[in-house]
Amino acid sequence: MISSLDHIILAVEDLKDAEKNYKNILGIEPSWRGLHKELGTANVIFNFKNTYLELLSAEGEGVGADLVKESIKKNGEGLAGIVLNTKDISKASKRLKDLGFLVGDVLTGEGKNKDTNDIRNWKYLFLPQELTRNLFLFLIEHTKGILPQDEKFPPGSINRLDHVVINTNDADGFINIYQDIFNIRLALDRIIEHWKSRMLFFRLNKTTIEVIEKKDRKDPNDSLWGLAWEVESIKDAYERLVSKGVEVTEIKKGLKENTLVATIKSHTHNVPTLLIEHT
Repeated sequence: MISSLDHIILAVEDLKDAEKNYKNILGIEPSWRGLHKELGTANVIFNFKNTYLELLSAEGEGVGADLVKESIKKNGEGLAGIVLNTKDISKASKRLKDLGFLVGDVLTGEGKNKDTNDIRNWKYLFLPQELTRNLFLFLIEHTKGILPQDEKFPPGSINRLDHVVINTNDADGFINIYQDIFNIRLALDRIIEHWKSRMLFFRLNKTTIEVIEKKDRKDPNDSLWGLAWEVESIKDAYERLVSKGVEVTEIKKGLKENTLVATIKSHTHNVPTLLIEHT
């Protein structure tokens, strides 16, 4: 049912400031500066080899503006949502209804690039609480238009999303949704003694949804935590970031074999951010 992790949403108050900071962090130019008039939002998109990052701010009035404002009011700036791609959203909607979930109508969206006047269109479907478990999550099918992408990424720039981290208090329920309903491949399920936590890896479109369980007796709840970005040369990335005034830790060996990592400590708008090089 799900074909890819389509994109990650980061809610920000000042879109120009966030764009400047993320240009420094990512080392690439935005692919799109857009406006959603009917939603009351504006966005800046950075496109990678396997997904894209959307910086989203309120601009005007609409359901989108309300969602951004509510997210920032509740949690401050930072990760606000995750979007999953499906090739046939009508079929996905029917499958969920056949499984007994109350889903609304498939909606249509349009975005206009403020720099080029190009138009992109899509269909999207909001999901019920039983599936989102307090995580802002929806399905999307792109129908018209292309999101530009650089053909080459400098060695010190971000080129793909390695993994997104989600916290949960109910790993078994998470598996039921993401593996059994969404049909996303569960690649790992084990206890990590180092953290005394259960960890799940779901894999799709060459990225990983990493789930960390912190079990409690409360109702099932999932929340976005952080992002890990892949670079070709972490040494080049480190030097580039320092030159831009971005605070970053020293490079060290990662917990995963044959990796080098560093943590970005500033300019992230409250997003825990890791750089990783697979050696």
